[in-house]
Amino acid sequence: MAGQARKTYALLSFGLWQQRADIARLLDAEIVAWPFALPGRIDGFIGWGRRSSGRRAVRLAARSGKEAITLEDGFLRGFAAGRGEPSHSYVIDREGIYFDALQPSDLDRLLSQPVTDAVALGRAGRLMAQLRGARLSKYNNSPVMTPTAAGVPHGRPFVLLVDQVAGDASIAGAGASASSFRAMLEHAVAHHPGKTLVVRTHPAAGDRSLLRQAANAIGAEIVVPARMNPWPLLEEADCVYTVSSQLGFEALMAERPVHCFGTTYYSGRGLTVDHGRLSPARPPASLEQIFHAAYIDYSHYLDLHTRAPCTPERAVEQAITVRDQRARIERKVFTAGFSPWKRRAMTPFLKGMAGDPVHARSLEAAAAAARAANGVVALWGSDAAMPADVPAMRLEDGFIRSRGLGVNLAMPSSVALDGAHVYYDARGESRLEALIAHGTVDEGLRRRARDLVRLLVERGVSKYNLGTAADLPAVAGGRMKILVPGQVEKDASIRYGSPAVRSNADLVRAVRALFPDAFVVYKAHPDVVSGVRDGGAEPQEADLIVRSGDILQWIGWADRVETMTSLAGFEALLRGKAVGVHGAPFYAGWGLTDDRLPIPRRVRRIDLESLVAASLICYPLYIHPLSGLPCRPEDLVEEISGTAMKSPGVGRKVFLCAAQQINRVGVLLRDSRLR
Repeated sequence: MAGQARKTYALLSFGLWQQRADIARLLDAEIVAWPFALPGRIDGFIGWGRRSSGRRAVRLAARSGKEAITLEDGFLRGFAAGRGEPSHSYVIDREGIYFDALQPSDLDRLLSQPVTDAVALGRAGRLMAQLRGARLSKYNNSPVMTPTAAGVPHGRPFVLLVDQVAGDASIAGAGASASSFRAMLEHAVAHHPGKTLVVRTHPAAGDRSLLRQAANAIGAEIVVPARMNPWPLLEEADCVYTVSSQLGFEALMAERPVHCFGTTYYSGRGLTVDHGRLSPARPPASLEQIFHAAYIDYSHYLDLHTRAPCTPERAVEQAITVRDQRARIERKVFTAGFSPWKRRAMTPFLKGMAGDPVHARSLEAAAAAARAANGVVALWGSDAAMPADVPAMRLEDGFIRSRGLGVNLAMPSSVALDGAHVYYDARGESRLEALIAHGTVDEGLRRRARDLVRLLVERGVSKYNLGTAADLPAVAGGRMKILVPGQVEKDASIRYGSPAVRSNADLVRAVRALFPDAFVVYKAHPDVVSGVRDGGAEPQEADLIVRSGDILQWIGWADRVETMTSLAGFEALLRGKAVGVHGAPFYAGWGLTDDRLPIPRRVRRIDLESLVAASLICYPLYIHPLSGLPCRPEDLVEEISGTAMKSPGVGRKVFLCAAQQINRVGVLLRDSRLR
């Protein structure tokens, strides 16, 4: 707070020290490591839950008269358990911790006087509906499927029993024990004859599954479904049994009867059937009041990318983005022959529901490994043949790629993922072409596309975002100004997407024939200017040949853009310019461009919002430059436009220079083998 000195807190474990930046932001405090700090400058001690650090924090605080703070993961933790990725949320408790429900806690205090404001309760209701609709839970790396698909007998009613990990502090904190799980199972058997007993095991339970042990002990038949998102189970169960799991509260959100065999923050408040020992004098509370206390007042959220404090609504939006992008990659990915740099660049894009990708040295090795693991092979570009007997996909740079050129090893922020044909390969229908030709765009997606176009134009963001100044020529009034963006003539987009006009010189010649009186500027491709790629013979019919300047400045100068397949044509469409197309890029043939080459299979007529929704929102994968986590294109545009290109240190410059030279030699050798 303004005018108050920042407090200093000591962390009591290495795991907490690894999260010190988050903790400093959450508490707006100075963070030090105990015992490497002077006791006199410490205002309190921070521990984790009821682990040793949490218990020690309480002891040290009591001994020294300082403050004790207990941290724990929030109720929307993230994609998967573990410290491999940042948490969406934390809870901060200065009195206890929520799962130790038999002792006072800050959450218990909040629920002693639940919020009654109608606006606040309405917000809680909307957030609950969003969590349920999006199928978000504490962890979100399990596939969404029906109970039947996961192994629950079809057409037979079932009750759901939620398992927990033996010895977990939340069991003792609920006044329960291993015997509580047996009592819970026995109650379900006695009160639900003829129904299937479905057990949702904890991901970390393994052989320590208390309900499996109880079922073996009493001879009860149970069904343990495959790993799946819990919401379909919660919604289809006749009722839900739990000792103290957070899934019990999610079951209340799913409008299911809930039996509690332990004391939880949500039990004993008039919403659950309680079988455990309850602390006295718990006031009743509505579902919205409990949610507001737990998820809004008690929990604290950090932006996944900037790690700045954010609202729960922002955290939910980001959780959906991460889960939905990774859900697009259902199988384990095995890459084929990627360079070390490309492996590092592609790993965050290819992390899916089955975990991180595995990088193989060759296509043969990748195909063998994918075959054995029921995985999928990932290839770069369109030149390598796809394996015949194992699923495969192709990767290529996305349309909002980075700040800097790929040939200079600028890390990508977007990637296109496709099947046999990538978006620039017009020999067959790509996944992007299918989205444009057959997809539907509802009003929400259309509005989002419209806002994204406005953001791109306002922020001046394109594919590479080089930001170099352009020396724009003055042209006599009334004379049409045409920009012809040059391309790399051996690029796959020309080889597979421009069968008639195949060189920059021929393109400029065709433009001059169409517009004999126009002022034609030919802008060489940045990779050609850098000396790495071949742009072919220099066009003779252009009024001006330029080699510098950001492409967006030249698009802004021009009245019209004429191209073979360049993405500059798409960027010109976004900026309201007329575009003539001599090849078959993804944006041609839909009624938005002047098509010099017929594309018979593209018969649908669409508007710009539909094109943008398919190509920039639904098709690519995006990774945020700060976090390395999936993000929305809007977030990437904000980051690219708001961050200046950083100059690397001397050591990094030397490494990049050497790596770039190696990459350039590789590119030249590859191009030399192409016809």
